[in-house]
Amino acid sequence: MALRLLVVEDDDHIRTALRWALEDEGYDVAEAGSGEEALQAVAVSAPDLMIVDLMLGSMDGFEVIRQVRRTLDLPIIVVSARADTSDIEAALDAGADDYVTKPFAVKEISARLRALRRRVTPGAQADAQPEAVVLDADPVAPLVLREASGTVHRGEEQLPLTLTEFRLLCELAAAPGRVFSRQALLERVWQHGFFGDERLVDVHVRRLRTKVERDPSTPRVVVTVRGLGYRLDPQ
Repeated sequence: MALRLLVVEDDDHIRTALRWALEDEGYDVAEAGSGEEALQAVAVSAPDLMIVDLMLGSMDGFEVIRQVRRTLDLPIIVVSARADTSDIEAALDAGADDYVTKPFAVKEISARLRALRRRVTPGAQADAQPEAVVLDADPVAPLVLREASGTVHRGEEQLPLTLTEFRLLCELAAAPGRVFSRQALLERVWQHGFFGDERLVDVHVRRLRTKVERDPSTPRVVVTVRGLGYRLDPQ
């Protein structure tokens, strides 16, 4: 059965081009030209994936994503002419998984959709992972990653990591002490290759630290190696 994809874009030409191209990729594509139309479409038939522009008129893309996230956990890609890091952070804070700046190539969108689909439907190799990996052996509230079950706990509390934050932490935890460049993380977590925007890594690392670090202002688990990238240091 074809995956249902909702394209939320107020530019008729861009929306139509995406629909034609992605239908050729095998998606069942629906369109919405405004935020209100998008929420109505979601209510009628929940999509499997979404592409959302930010500048939509009275209800912008940020609000669309926030409202969708209240009830659905599905991959969402933002496409926008707004390229500032603050806009990327705001979109990810709202609940987006990925961010593509305009102008873009349709093949780039297609590649990112495929990457998101692989992350949502992981391979059987997850079953071979250790049941629990202790990232911080704090005697009161240890930080424990369980990749097979898709959870991270600080003591008894399950941390509310997004899909991308979880995959990022898993990649770092797979090789403790190893430095991963931003580009390497893009290829492993986002699987963007040439198209990746390294700012996505920095934004997600900052967000991840607010959830897993005892003191996010002085990170000890996910550390920065100046000029090289990031490293996971179990405590």
